[in-house]
Formats: sequence, C-alpha cells, structure tokens
Amino acid sequence: MIIEHPSPNYEARREGPIDILVIHYTGMTSASAALERLCDPIAKVSSHYLIDEAGVVSQLVDEAARAYHAGVSWWAGTRDINSRSIGIELANPGHDWGYHDFPARQMEALLELAQAIVTRHPIPSQRVLGHSDIAPDRKQDPGERFDWRWLADRGIGLWPDLETPVTMLEPQAGLARIGYNVEGQELATLIRAFQRHWRQSRIDGLIDTETADRIARVATLMPGFI
Repeated sequence: MIIEHPSPNYEARREGPIDILVIHYTGMTSASAALERLCDPIAKVSSHYLIDEAGVVSQLVDEAARAYHAGVSWWAGTRDINSRSIGIELANPGHDWGYHDFPARQMEALLELAQAIVTRHPIPSQRVLGHSDIAPDRKQDPGERFDWRWLADRGIGLWPDLETPVTMLEPQAGLARIGYNVEGQELATLIRAFQRHWRQSRIDGLIDTETADRIARVATLMPGFI
C-alpha cells in the first residue's frame, strides 16, 4: 500500500522522457522530520516517494510531475535530472546523524516500488543511480551501506560480473563511458562517488587495482560498448 501525502513542491517537467531513477537517503534524524521537510513549501525540496525504515511508502509527488530532489546534477550529458527522473528517498540518518544499514523491510519495499516504476517508464538498468552519482561534489547518498548488488540481482540497476576477465580501460575514459561528468569534476571526487556505488569496501578516491578493475567492468555494461 502507498500512502498519499502530497507535497506542494513540484512543477511540470521541462523535458523527457522519464528515464532515470535516483535513490537518496534523507539524512535526517527521523522519517517524520524528512516528510515534514519534503512537504514544506519554504524548503522547496521534494521527491516522488519516501520509504521509512519499516517499509511504509508515501507518495509525495505524482510521477508525471517534476519533483525537486536532484538539485544541481549531471549524468551522461543530461543536466536537468529532475525533469528526467523519479526520485525515491529512503529514511536513514545518513553520514551526519549515525549512518546505518538499510533495513530489510525498507529494501523490500524499495524493490517492489522500483519494479513498478520501471514498468511504467523506459528506465534502463544503467540509469538506476544514487544521488552521489549525479552530484558527486555535493552528495554522498545513499552511500556505501546501500546494497546495490542485492537490488541489481533482483533486476533493478547494474552489478558487474567480477569473475570474467575484462580488458582494462583508462579510468577517466571508463568513468565517462559510465556517465560521470569527467569534464566538470575532480577525478578523486568522481572516484569516491564510483566507489560508493560499485566498490564499497573503501571510499578513498584513489585508483587502486580493484577500483580500476571495477570501472572497466561497469563500463563494459554500458550500451554501445565495443
């Protein structure tokens, strides 16, 4: 069941199609505090959905409308991410307030919701992203405790094959192939964002052997890779 909790913070989309799904954490001390802020007309922020830690889903903005969740962001040449995306906030205190794992009930609710969203919109697996992917200089969410592999194993998003041999790429070229804005960000910032998504054991912004290998593996999953 989805609870309707309308936010006034939305407008008409400026471009399309809706082909990006962005996952966030709230970074607030409670789901109720996050809900209040996402519905506060003064704050001018919102998302399409909020999922609390018990797995309760609230819809704040209709999917047809442009919610205010991505902010200044970029992915694969797209700058107006808000117009092209659905945003889902997961209640979690985040790095500033006691960041912890995302509970099973919350993840199951996210999976069910995401599966429904991708049936309604042409969102390919490689465009299921974290806020830190599209705004690496500003955001860390949903962060290194979010289980991207679990989600990808169930059909939402990507996770690379870690066993099959892969041809190594120059890391910056690989990041560009994946969709990161290599012209507008420091390389270490992009590496940290990549690590938060695909190499979560250490977030240090360094291109070690494992990180370089992961970049190459993820890049090979992108459409048109030869």
